Amino acid sequence: MTKEMQTLAIAPLGNLDSYIRAANAWPVLTAEEEKALAERLHYQGDLDAAKTLILSHLRFVVHVARNYAGYGLPQADLIQEGNIGLMKAVRRFNPEVGVRLVSFAVHWIKAEIHEYVLRNWRIVKVATTKAQRKLFFNLRKNKQRLGWFNQEEVEMVARELGVSAQDVREMESRMAAQDMAFDMGADDEPGEGKPMAPVLYLQDKTSDFADGIEEDNWEGHAADKLTLAMKGLDERSQHIIRARWLDEDNKTTLQELADRYGVSAERVRQLEKNAMKKLRMAIEA
Repeated sequence: MTKEMQTLAIAPLGNLDSYIRAANAWPVLTAEEEKALAERLHYQGDLDAAKTLILSHLRFVVHVARNYAGYGLPQADLIQEGNIGLMKAVRRFNPEVGVRLVSFAVHWIKAEIHEYVLRNWRIVKVATTKAQRKLFFNLRKNKQRLGWFNQEEVEMVARELGVSAQDVREMESRMAAQDMAFDMGADDEPGEGKPMAPVLYLQDKTSDFADGIEEDNWEGHAADKLTLAMKGLDERSQHIIRARWLDEDNKTTLQELADRYGVSAERVRQLEKNAMKKLRMAIEA
């Protein structure tokens, strides 16, 4: 096997089929070959021996990782986590114990894959203690049909796993739960029969509710005073103020108003100034 193939086999990056072919291309070791390599690693710290032990067992990691395909996680990631477990097992393997490496490594491989599954199967962990982790994987294994267990099935699983029926029910509920997006989608609108996104329950620290109420009250009060002050102006002054300041769509010029009332533009400006003065005094009073 070339150096490139060795690198590909250790880390399943890129095409998964290519990785599996590279892993299967490495020959299976005999018991004598495996023991000799393990002794070189154990007694002499021979890293080349360690690499050979790892590469010759990568096909076994692939086999184990396939058993976890039902969790919806990338197969390449499952294999890579299993490879980490294999490397840990090779480092700790004692050739004097009298067992084959594959029998010793399977526990380390599964432990790393289990940890990866529990970290990534849900955003919120479904199992944190050792007992919960064991129950999680055994429950997945023992669940024979879709839907919820009936009471008889719960009690049967509880007896087989040596836990309480309540523990089985609680883990089943956790496994059935679905992750919810923290934020709203681009096309989502509140009040469409969908659950509220958690982000909508967060406090908006950029605004002060009390300040907003106070501002709204002040604006309403000012608008009321402006309306009352406008009523105190003569009709012509009212029209000039509305045309010059309150009509946002079509503001009127001084000359246009001068032509309408048959006076000079300067006279209109004076009327406007006087009216604004009266309004200001009325609002500030």
